[in-house]
Amino acid sequence: MAEVILKNISKSFGDVVALDDVSMTIPDGAFVVLLGPTGAGKTTILRLISGLEKLDQGEISIGGRVVNKETPAQRDVAMVFQQYSLYPHLSVRDNLAFPLRSPILKTPEDEITRKVMEVAEVLQIPHKLDNKATELSGGEMQRVSIGRALVRDPVIYLMDEPLSSLDAKLRTDLRMELKRIHASLGATFLYVTHDQIEAMTMATHVGVLRNGKLVQFGSPREIYENPNSVYVSSRLGLPRINILPADLFGTAPNGAAQIGLRPEQITQGSGKAAEVIRVEHLGDQTRLHLKLEGHDITTLAEAGTEYDVGSGVKIQPKNPLYFDDNGNRIF
Repeated sequence: MAEVILKNISKSFGDVVALDDVSMTIPDGAFVVLLGPTGAGKTTILRLISGLEKLDQGEISIGGRVVNKETPAQRDVAMVFQQYSLYPHLSVRDNLAFPLRSPILKTPEDEITRKVMEVAEVLQIPHKLDNKATELSGGEMQRVSIGRALVRDPVIYLMDEPLSSLDAKLRTDLRMELKRIHASLGATFLYVTHDQIEAMTMATHVGVLRNGKLVQFGSPREIYENPNSVYVSSRLGLPRINILPADLFGTAPNGAAQIGLRPEQITQGSGKAAEVIRVEHLGDQTRLHLKLEGHDITTLAEAGTEYDVGSGVKIQPKNPLYFDDNGNRIF
């Protein structure tokens, strides 16, 4: 494994700026998740690190060596795509072995057999090794796709939304599987997603991208608790953070235009009276949708607590976040 450093990298496609002067360090053994909407530049970073795209400017180093002029094969990275990209006419065994049989790696057959079985055990698919790829379920196909990267033992694993096409249960299962694999291998992962749950549950570090710029980088907890802008605060957290006029609950710091309240930052029992618009009972919690002076607010209540739609509940902020006119955090 190796540390990967991006230094002032930029990339444009015609008139479209995909990345603009991005610098970031992916620590050795980290699980870094890139978050942002479509077009933010997440996949472009993966493709630049892998060598599938050429930099316009800047520098990429892997394990202390600059790789700008190296081919994808020379960089020794492994990439997992959103689509499975398996060879349908080959068995699972041969799909997993395919990267090891490349002229560059020249892996001995006994070593291929060992590695394929090892990865199949990790992914819990040894009983599927002799099946054709077309005989697998969607979750199994994605496991094989991930397995083709794992057999390589590269310096970094690059993953481009590999779970987005799976159903909710399979996504949950494979999230746990990837985190377990990361822990057992001590590998370096760079993982692209727009799913905040994947970021919160798997990442050691989160990079938030917006319009080709890296706007914040830190641990999931840091990004969640100390976002530097309205934009970053909205990337993590479900239900989403409530963004409201700064003076809705009274005085606000100088320069504050908005107050940010995550659902758990709203206490009940005293304060301003809000109207209950909708109640969602989710088993482990109750989600309240309120209306306060024309503003929609979502907060949480203890599971099993009963509220009547149309009734009133008093609320007040606890440790709120404040933002200026441009959406930047006021600390």
